[in-house]
Amino acid sequence: MLRAIYPGSFDPVTYGHLDIIMRSSEIADELIVGVLNNNAKSPLFSVEERVKMLKEVTKNMPKVTVVSFEGLLVDFARKMNAGAVIRGLRAITDFEYEFQLAQTNRKLEAGVETLFLTTSLEYSYLSSTTVKEIASFGGDISQFVPAYVESRIQEKIKKRRV
Repeated sequence: MLRAIYPGSFDPVTYGHLDIIMRSSEIADELIVGVLNNNAKSPLFSVEERVKMLKEVTKNMPKVTVVSFEGLLVDFARKMNAGAVIRGLRAITDFEYEFQLAQTNRKLEAGVETLFLTTSLEYSYLSSTTVKEIASFGGDISQFVPAYVESRIQEKIKKRRV
C-alpha cells in the first residue's frame, strides 16, 4: 500500500494543484495533502482556511485526506507513515529547486521517495501568486480556481480593502 504526501502552501489552491491531487490519488492508495504552516511567509489565508478550502474542493475524492503541518517535510512523512512525496513540476526551473529538495530529503530520510509529476500543459503557467495578483486588481480568476475558492479570495480581498 502506497501512502503519499502532496505538500504545499496552497495559498490558494488552484486548478493546477487539483490536477496533481487527482492524478496522484490515482497512483497512491492514500494521498495526504499536507498544508504547510510556514511562519516565514505572509499568506493570504490562514492555514485553517486553506485546509477548509482544500477539504471542500476534494470532498469527492475518497482517497484524499487534508492535514496541516509545520516543520520538516520528512518529519511529517515519518509521522504520517508515508513512503512517498509527490511534487508537481511546471518548468525546468521548478525541477532544479525540487531536485535539490528531494536529494536533501532523501539524505534526511532514506525511506521516503520523491515522485515528480509534470503539470498538465493547460496549467503549466499557473501559480497561487499569479491568481492572487490578478484577483487583487479585480481580474477574473474563475478559469484558475474552483468557484468556492474564487468566492473566498474575493471575500478576503474585499476585507483587506476596507
